[in-house]
Amino acid sequence: LRRRILIAIGLLIVYRIGGQITVPGVSLPILTSFFANTGGTLFGLYDMFVGGAFTRATIFALGIMPYISASIILQLLGAVIPYFQKLQREGEEGRKKINQYTRYGTVFLAAAQSLGVSYFLENISTQAGPAVAEPGWAFRLATMITITTGTVLIMWLGEQITEYGIGNGISLIIFIGIVAELPYAIKS
Repeated sequence: LRRRILIAIGLLIVYRIGGQITVPGVSLPILTSFFANTGGTLFGLYDMFVGGAFTRATIFALGIMPYISASIILQLLGAVIPYFQKLQREGEEGRKKINQYTRYGTVFLAAAQSLGVSYFLENISTQAGPAVAEPGWAFRLATMITITTGTVLIMWLGEQITEYGIGNGISLIIFIGIVAELPYAIKS
């Protein structure tokens, strides 16, 4: 039991460390001043779920949300598409196939969302200057690769926590993100 708890804690620490690494090419002081008053907005709510990673434009900016979205999409497809209905009834083999499709969907959604994040970051500007010093396709591609890879790493961490740690890894990652931002949410 002690080993499983330590594994879960270790993997959650990796998650929190990744939530502090800013995407290359982004000015953190400018982002901080831009997002200073987003506590009660939709950005503030989303940022709370990802442990502050969105407003710091970290490699984990999307959090585990693309995985959750892909999972929901596949569950909905199971209600309307016969192929997915068949997979849901096949038991363990079907579940493995659905998990595989969920992972593919996660990568696709993370890539699409990270492209949107890169455009968003390029348009942030304050009196101190733009958040991205060198906007363009090189920045967008680097941001897409970095954030998509970060999302895949979070998905993997969640699966490892579920398998070798204690509890549901995805739920623990969401919980840790909320707990990490709770003092800031209470303060504002």
